[in-house]
Amino acid sequence: MNDIAVAPPIACTLDRGSFKDRIAWIAALNARSLTSSRRSDLALTLEYGPASLDDIRELVRGEQACCAFLDFDLDERADKLILTITAPEIARDAADMLFEQFEAKSAAAVSSCGCAPGCAA
Repeated sequence: MNDIAVAPPIACTLDRGSFKDRIAWIAALNARSLTSSRRSDLALTLEYGPASLDDIRELVRGEQACCAFLDFDLDERADKLILTITAPEIARDAADMLFEQFEAKSAAAVSSCGCAPGCAA
């Protein structure tokens, strides 16, 4: 019997159309509710207003399904919601691109393929 755990792939499992819809949904949520963001190496911390709790929970559920390699920690406080997203060391080279989609307040800020703005894909 093999006891070695298989790490999830370092890739989003959404198809291109679903990815675009997801990015637009996140950007709309951020435009409405994101109050601050800060990056620290392989972690991105996002702060949202407390009224967005249901949407933030949906964000976490959806992202855990398509990007299982990322870790999501939600700290629910009375005055704010603090979501910390952590990428594994193996994803270091892609961390900027990965986190970009979670900070955007406009779907146009992320290309349709998920790479840097200006990508022609």
